[in-house]
Amino acid sequence: MIKFSNTIESNIFIGNIPSILLTPKDGSKPYPTIFLYHGWGSNTERQRFRGFILCSLGYQVIIPCAAYHGTRNPVDHNNVYYAVNYFWRVVINNIEESDGLIQKVVMNFNADPNRMGVIGNSMGGFTSAGIFAKNKNIKTAVIFNGSCDWECSNKIFMKQLKSGNTDIGKSIEEKINKYDPSNNLKDIINRPMLLLHGDHDTTVSIEAQREFYKKALPLYEDKDKLNFIEYPNLNHFVTTNMMEEAAIWFDKYL
Repeated sequence: MIKFSNTIESNIFIGNIPSILLTPKDGSKPYPTIFLYHGWGSNTERQRFRGFILCSLGYQVIIPCAAYHGTRNPVDHNNVYYAVNYFWRVVINNIEESDGLIQKVVMNFNADPNRMGVIGNSMGGFTSAGIFAKNKNIKTAVIFNGSCDWECSNKIFMKQLKSGNTDIGKSIEEKINKYDPSNNLKDIINRPMLLLHGDHDTTVSIEAQREFYKKALPLYEDKDKLNFIEYPNLNHFVTTNMMEEAAIWFDKYL
């Protein structure tokens, strides 16, 4: 397993959330801190390398494990039943855990409360967008192949999965509507947000991000603070170019 000599790595629990903590050896406290969220069917270990890249640039990185993943009562992520009925539960749970997670990281792990960002791919992108909308103490967000318009994405998901009913329950549907970034534009406007997405993504359609960008950009006073980059002919992947754009973005806004 690869190690970076300039990084201190720890497997920790933040409350009851198993997480990987990456801290720069030569960083000065309190640390600018980035929360890195994994996607559906992924886990914290698969995000280590991306975390190391960000940490090598001087950021403390927290990689939390999502519910129903890793050691948190995992389900069969390749089973359509779980994709339909658990995806949104996981996203909502990530968001509702985020307040306590952020507070504990500031109190116990020397995170700078004024310099915190969030980043995630796929389901982690949905999560990051929701956390960014809910927590104004998160300074900036980078969304890989995710969605900031959940209503649009959910309609596309159900069509792709040939399911007319998620059967997730009224309370979850209400929370999807409550936390949908597209329904909380007032809490996002003029805060820096970078969206990166392949235009041939067959897992998470780019159309939802296009819809969000079209609605949100006119409301921004500084248009540079909302950037949407489409990658031609790219499917559901995070490329080296995407990571470079994320690094440039965090350097500018975090």
